[in-house]
Amino acid sequence: MGYYITVEQGVKIFVEDINPEGKKTILFIHGWPLSHKQFEYQYNVLPSMGFRCIGMDWRGFGNSDKPYTGYTLDRLADDVCAVIGALQLENITLAGHSTGGAIAIRYMSRYRGYGVSKLVLIDAAAPTGFTPETASLLLGESLNDRPNMWNRVMDSFFFQYVSPPFRDWFQQIGNQAAGYSTAAIIKMLRDENTYADLPKIEVPTLIVHGIHDKSIPFTQAQEMNKLIKNSTLVPFQYSGHATFWEERDRFNQVLTQFIG
Repeated sequence: MGYYITVEQGVKIFVEDINPEGKKTILFIHGWPLSHKQFEYQYNVLPSMGFRCIGMDWRGFGNSDKPYTGYTLDRLADDVCAVIGALQLENITLAGHSTGGAIAIRYMSRYRGYGVSKLVLIDAAAPTGFTPETASLLLGESLNDRPNMWNRVMDSFFFQYVSPPFRDWFQQIGNQAAGYSTAAIIKMLRDENTYADLPKIEVPTLIVHGIHDKSIPFTQAQEMNKLIKNSTLVPFQYSGHATFWEERDRFNQVLTQFIG
């Protein structure tokens, strides 16, 4: 079922709550410029194994409200906190992909991991996101021909073959975002980092990363592994930036084994 949660005055966040009766809860935080829909191939499988899967759309993306402001790691982490608080979630697994991983990391340090007992970082954009050069290129394209910018980003998103219909579907998810929020996140990934946050993470952490990732190099996963004390790094040999889809069966297995 889908519903809206007010995170601040005039801003509602869309939440998809699948199998609310599930014994163990995973809160998924999508990547840029996507939405909760990117985890379709987890929602297909995990609920039948007893998991409650919650996908939230960040402000500015997917089905959520699209305010002009609030695109900082702190505010996006505050939105996660508002969702966890409103749903009274406890003892959950927080799973963030790419920029969603950076948001999850900031949440863990800013709120001392309130309600979260395990963390999963999926091709996470951490400790750093975009270089100034990459950000400049993406910003220019984003503000002039956003669909083409996203189409070009997808060229390096996957390591494995992607069917044209799948690619169209994936492109539509990204196109659902507002142009200004898409651009604001590019600036955030250029200007902010999570170096100070990583040592503050106390919970067991699973780091999943495609070795062929062209968006966030595998070396960054190794760096996170060193900086998060209770972390395990699992390399995915046949994936780029989309381990959750490119090796979905193995991903789902590794995820569920980690949660236990």
